[in-house]
Amino acid sequence: MRFSLKTLGPGLLFAGAAIGVSHLVQSTRAGAEFGFGFIWALLLINVVKYPFFQFGPRYALATGESLLDGYKRLGKPVLIIYFILTFLTMFTIQTAVTIVTAGLASSLFGNFISVEIWTIIILAVCLGIVLRGRYKFLDQLMKIIVIMLTVSTIIAVFLALKTDNQTIVFTQIIPENASSIGFLIAFMGWMPAPLDVSIWQSLWAIEKHKDNNDYDVKSSLFDFNVGFIAAIFVGLGFIALGTLVMFNSGETLSDKASVFANQLISMYTEQLGNWSYIIIGIAAFTTMFSTTLTTLDASPRAMHKTTELLFKKKQNNGFLLWVLVLVVGTISIFLFLKSEMGFLIELATILSFVTAPFYAIANYKLITSKHTPKEWRPTLKLHVLSWIGILFLIGFSIWYLLTL
Repeated sequence: MRFSLKTLGPGLLFAGAAIGVSHLVQSTRAGAEFGFGFIWALLLINVVKYPFFQFGPRYALATGESLLDGYKRLGKPVLIIYFILTFLTMFTIQTAVTIVTAGLASSLFGNFISVEIWTIIILAVCLGIVLRGRYKFLDQLMKIIVIMLTVSTIIAVFLALKTDNQTIVFTQIIPENASSIGFLIAFMGWMPAPLDVSIWQSLWAIEKHKDNNDYDVKSSLFDFNVGFIAAIFVGLGFIALGTLVMFNSGETLSDKASVFANQLISMYTEQLGNWSYIIIGIAAFTTMFSTTLTTLDASPRAMHKTTELLFKKKQNNGFLLWVLVLVVGTISIFLFLKSEMGFLIELATILSFVTAPFYAIANYKLITSKHTPKEWRPTLKLHVLSWIGILFLIGFSIWYLLTL
């Protein structure tokens, strides 16, 4: 397999979707409130979730079909459960990523209009792009976006380390009270992304293969690993920035989208200088915009395909219907909870975490079934890691529910 930028695609698309709320918001907040104390959680949850994300492109390129097709092969009840879980979570997820994007837009382009109006504008622009099929443009741009944000984060952390006079403490923290446990679960819920993104990965991998026949299982796994590692490094970078700039400073991150966005961008400009405001602001906004656009496109496509598989009937306007349902639902939730950005993000991330065991079990069962060619079934090490991951996700979910 020869490496070139052309071999990268869905992996960086994964990174672009992952480097959003989990990094810009949750990782920064983890650093600001707990210092470097949650590094263990970030690394652990990435290791735990890794095989289940990787099974998306692995299954898609090994079989030529998406995970949704595979779920149906496992039995109609599996597909029905997916449908119900996605319907219950997609509105809060879309609202959470959109409100952060709106806050960044207000900070970057001016607060002459409210965050509420920015939210509607962003959704309208994303809706237009999705319906016109212009997402490929952003797909090409994703390489630049991920590289720019990764490099700028590394530079900001390096400069923050040079100017920080405090003793750096890496003592790891195990939360004990209910609020800290709740944040830990929320932090891990979208780190690096919700597990249902593995389904999107399978769909993206198939599309990539249509454009490039050389994009096979091996190249897709390499591509995914590049994006996955990038997401980990950026997550660590945001924890470091939150720690170095805000930990023990007495300043807390706001739950209001526009205020939080200003705090976020200020962390960079304080270390890099005011000249970097526009560059960092555009990088952060573009990253969140791509996440908003990705979710607005991927969730309806997945739901549309799911309904077709369930009812065995092609629906010509099914995608359009689901997009409109998602937009209306997002606006409704936002207007009802417009000042509760923190609550919306916590709710969405916790829902993603407690539903993660379903996706982990379904993906593992599918990749080890007769539907996957033997040569692409997991190795013994991947089997063991999958078993550990499933037990971890179930155990942590039960632990959280018992603390409510």
